Amino acid sequence: MTAYAIAHLRDAAPHPEIAEYIERITATFAPYGGRFLVHATPHEVKEGAWPGHVVVIGFPGIGEARAWWDSPAYQEIAPLRSRHIEGDIILVPGVPEDYDPAGTVQAMREAMAAGGPARS
Repeated sequence: MTAYAIAHLRDAAPHPEIAEYIERITATFAPYGGRFLVHATPHEVKEGAWPGHVVVIGFPGIGEARAWWDSPAYQEIAPLRSRHIEGDIILVPGVPEDYDPAGTVQAMREAMAAGGPARS
């Protein structure tokens, strides 16, 4: 099942180390089947606030996403970004193609009826 690395990056001023990071990052994806899905594109905020930039990297699965993040190749270049750009980065598994949110709703309703927190 596809997984994603999602970054919400803020205050990204141009810097030579950021340029080097961008030049080198794609090569770190190759062993894990990753690729940019969103990068250096404008986003449209419909609710709330989302200052900064969005980056989405797709991987074949959450194991590959974790292995990429933990890889020596990525960890070597990560400080080139983190020294100059504040942000939040998450790894998240996707849902199967046949995903139906009805199961989540059912679990929520059962939890509410039992007086406890909903879990999916």
